[in-house]
Amino acid sequence: MTDITIANNPAEHRYEARIEGQLAGYCEYNLLSEAIMFTHTEVLEAFEGKGVGSALARHVLDEARTDGKHVIPVCQFIAGYIRKHRDYADLVRPDVQRAFKI
Repeated sequence: MTDITIANNPAEHRYEARIEGQLAGYCEYNLLSEAIMFTHTEVLEAFEGKGVGSALARHVLDEARTDGKHVIPVCQFIAGYIRKHRDYADLVRPDVQRAFKI
């Protein structure tokens, strides 16, 4: 299993996943008063198939839950992850659940 570390980079408005110190992927966001809007997730080509996207999704959603924030999954990857992992569905802000088919 690949060791993936994930850290928030507030200056860039994104969470960054690294493998052996190299940027492997990221999840961009906009922070709102009571929610976090995930706008784009990308895994760099050299790191595809190593679980980077799923690790990012789990991390950002777990952190949103810990921080007591709803999520707005504009990013299709994050929205799809929530659809597949229904235990995160409660995080989606109620007024946008239908729009993202959550």
